[in-house]
Amino acid sequence: MSQAYEPRIPVLPTLMTAGNILCGFVAILQIFDGRHLAMNHHYHYAIVFILLACLFDALDGRVARMGGTESPFGRELDSLADIVSFGVAPALLVHDIVLKEIDTPKGLGWLISCIYLVCGAMRLARFNCLAAMDVKCSMKGFRGCPIPAAAGVISSLTLLIIWLDSTDHEIGNWKYALAGLMVLLSYLMVSNLEYPSFKAVNWRTKRSFHWVLVSIFVIAFTVMNWHWMPAVLFVSYLMYGLVRPWVSRKWRQEIEIEAETVEIDPEVETLALNGTDGVEDTRQQPPPSAGGDSTVQI
Repeated sequence: MSQAYEPRIPVLPTLMTAGNILCGFVAILQIFDGRHLAMNHHYHYAIVFILLACLFDALDGRVARMGGTESPFGRELDSLADIVSFGVAPALLVHDIVLKEIDTPKGLGWLISCIYLVCGAMRLARFNCLAAMDVKCSMKGFRGCPIPAAAGVISSLTLLIIWLDSTDHEIGNWKYALAGLMVLLSYLMVSNLEYPSFKAVNWRTKRSFHWVLVSIFVIAFTVMNWHWMPAVLFVSYLMYGLVRPWVSRKWRQEIEIEAETVEIDPEVETLALNGTDGVEDTRQQPPPSAGGDSTVQI
């Protein structure tokens, strides 16, 4: 194959994506160590690495956009990293801590884990199809709950459960709510709900003094209460997507720090998912003759 067809690899965004996939792999190793050694601190490490993967995932696309180095290679590599860090790792984590105890009916626990993983992969495949066909669905928002956010919800709530358990709080059967949450997240990832991407936030974004002060307070408060504040933030993002259709346009622009999400023609989206480029098909049609006869003269 000619070297002209070799993809040009942007170094800095690729390093960010590599950090994502490495964090996911280390999280999986920690989950297996926690399984064999029966120590909760290995699950703590696994959750920390999944959340670090979320940070790398947020950085790689932002760095690529700032440098003008977005590419199909980066998009595909990012999806491969996401399925490891936000698909396999959270599914294993929740299965080991909660789902393996669900044995009525038999096999329900691992089935829920499998559904979450498959829906996450389908969500990434749909995103890649639309992006490859140049459908601008990902410019200002996400179609369906993004898989990093789903993994963040699962991981942060698992961290909260482990913390409550270690402080002698009575959780009881509440931990089994994670099973229902995984089913809900599986549906939301392949749904048509719109979630904000906050891609418009960059170094040139300007906000009022009050917004900056609130942001500093939230970051500091999250660091001081790292056991439970990540769960509050991720669940708030999840709930916002559910109530977003009823939020006024003015409040959306204020919260999302960007313009209204571009609406996509369902017909165009269907053509993209089916691998048919409607724009190219239109361009290939011969123009009608001057006399109104659309037949081509040979």
